[in-house]
Order: sequence, then structure tokens, then C-alpha cells
Amino acid sequence: MRYLAGVALAASCLGSPAFAQSMPPGGDLPSPAELANKDTITVGLGAGIVPDYDGSDDYRIIPAGAVRGKVKGISFSTRGLYLFVDVVPDGEGFGIDAGPIAGVRLNRRGNIKDDIVDLLPERNMAVELGGFAGISFKGLTNPYDSLGFRVDVVHDVANAHQSTIVSPNIDFSTPLSRTTYVSASVGAEFVSNKYADYYFSVSPADSARTAGVLPVYNAGGGMKDWKASLLLNHSLSGDLLHGFSVFGLGNYSRLTGDFKRSPIVSQRGSASQWIGAVGLAYTW
Repeated sequence: MRYLAGVALAASCLGSPAFAQSMPPGGDLPSPAELANKDTITVGLGAGIVPDYDGSDDYRIIPAGAVRGKVKGISFSTRGLYLFVDVVPDGEGFGIDAGPIAGVRLNRRGNIKDDIVDLLPERNMAVELGGFAGISFKGLTNPYDSLGFRVDVVHDVANAHQSTIVSPNIDFSTPLSRTTYVSASVGAEFVSNKYADYYFSVSPADSARTAGVLPVYNAGGGMKDWKASLLLNHSLSGDLLHGFSVFGLGNYSRLTGDFKRSPIVSQRGSASQWIGAVGLAYTW
């Protein structure tokens, strides 16, 4: 299930320490510099609803969980089945974000609800390694917000799609109060011909497996999809830096080009993909 990676993104954002500029004077409000140097860890668990496979119009409920933290200026977070480690310590006002990425992709593995798509060969698990780099600007609307521009690049090193994926992203996060935090992001994925062929093409043998229901189709690479998401996190303890909180995530993505025209999508699924998740997190 490729979209397992998307659901746990919600919990991956929960550890971001944030406070609103509108906090009453005299409160024990830490400065941005103090927050940047603070060690912290957040663990989130919840449940999500996701498409059955990349391009499906069938949905299933799955568990979701993630960890995010910072130790001695080094930040780490899980985003679904991927681990991101930012090895560049945060700065004030302006920062460089860079580090390694490691994860797995489980698209079209296991039982699929669509009887026709389920006849196609199961895909191997992709093991993707790479890195990310970007810049972030802080204090644009209040001392604790952040606007980031990032590019992720990963390559499959296992016997799956054996290709490179490039994903540009824009993220904005800000507190609405000392107890409520919001984050919005937009992004896209660009993939190669190998990736498109592996997941979205229908070979003559594949078409025969479906008794011709799915016609032969050769998918080419390019921009696979664009996506937008919104996360809301609300502290139950009254302090986003410590204790329990609840979170909710909504994500929409749209397949484009050859990917949305694939019979696997256009005849048996949908180019529009939705993700939703809710859960509980704890921050130390």
C-alpha cells in the first residue's frame, strides 16, 4: 500500500514546538532560539483511510504511526515508511535543511479489492535511499512560524522500479495559539519511464491475465502527481511542548499525464486520491 507512507505524515509533524505571538505578556514563552536548542521527541499513533493502491478508487482503514524528534540540533522524523534526518542545526531567521532519506514503497502489494487489478502481478517492495536539501525562513508572520522549500531525491536500490524519484515541496507551519498548531504543504512527484512502466503500464501478458479487460498500455515518465495537505494539532495538556495532543490530517493528490490515463486508473480507479487520518500523540 503506497499510501501508508502518506497517512503517517500527520504524526511526523506533531513534534514541531510552536507558540503564538498573541500569547499574553508575562507568560513563560520560550524564545525561538531556546526552542531551536531544545531536545524533544514526539510519538504519534492513529488510524487513517487511504486508497487501496496508487490510483485506486477503493479505500481501506489502516493503522498509522510516526516519531519525530531533535537531539543536539539534529532533527529526525518518520513520514510514513520513510525516515528523514536533518543534519544541519536550525538557525534563527534563515536555515539550511539537508540530510539523508531511507524508506520503502509498498504499492500494489497484497490483496487488492478490485478483482481485475488484483489479477496483475504483485509488485516487489522498493527500497528507496537518497537525500533532501532546502531552505527555510522563520518569523514571517510571528516569531514561531516557518516557510520551507525542499527537494527530496530517492532511488530504488532493490529489484522494484529501479529508478529515481524527485519531489519538490513547499511547507508552511504556524501556531494559532499555545495549544493549536497548523501546517500546510504542497508538492509533486517526478518519476522516470522505468517507474511509470513498472506501476502503470499494462503489458500484453498483463492484458491477457485480465481477459482483455485492461488494454495494452505503455506509460511514460514525467510529473506523476501534485498534492496538497493540511495538518491540525491540538494540545490536550495546554502546552504543545509537552504532554498529549490530538491531530487530524487531510491530503489530496491528483495523478497527471500518462499516469491518470493508465487503464489501471482511468478504467478501474481514479486520478483523485484522498487521505485522512486522526490520532493521539505524546511529546516529551
